[in-house]
Amino acid sequence: MSKFIYAAAFTLLAAPAFADGQAATGDAEAGEQQFDRQCVACHVVADADGEVLAGRNARTGPNLYGLAGRQLGVIDGFRYSDAIVELGEAGTVWDEGAFVGYVQDPTGWLRGALDNNRARGKMAYRVRDAQDAIDIYAYLATFGAIAAEAEADSN
Repeated sequence: MSKFIYAAAFTLLAAPAFADGQAATGDAEAGEQQFDRQCVACHVVADADGEVLAGRNARTGPNLYGLAGRQLGVIDGFRYSDAIVELGEAGTVWDEGAFVGYVQDPTGWLRGALDNNRARGKMAYRVRDAQDAIDIYAYLATFGAIAAEAEADSN
């Protein structure tokens, strides 16, 4: 229970810091290593053309391409939990705080975010270390929306 409290507190405190679309704060290189260790069994990062950019061609979890800044529960063809869909329909997007809270305790984070003790997530795996979760988000942010914005800003 205390892990959930810490994750929920981090999410609530971090939300304002990331609400303005700032890039991820973690180490993308370390995140790549953690993604390869912890995420590839279930997730892939594949672009719109279907080219696999990271991971294997896993199909248990949704494609994580363009995750940063994307609304929760919107990948066509993936069957999300009702809780993820509900949050997405309410306008919740994957920012660093939401991602870290979710991957550390998927069901607990959903229950806190929805204030509903019956909410459940489908992801059973938990990223145990908060810094690993932050780094994974930084790595995933290099694929898609935030990466494109950063590239445009540098030009």
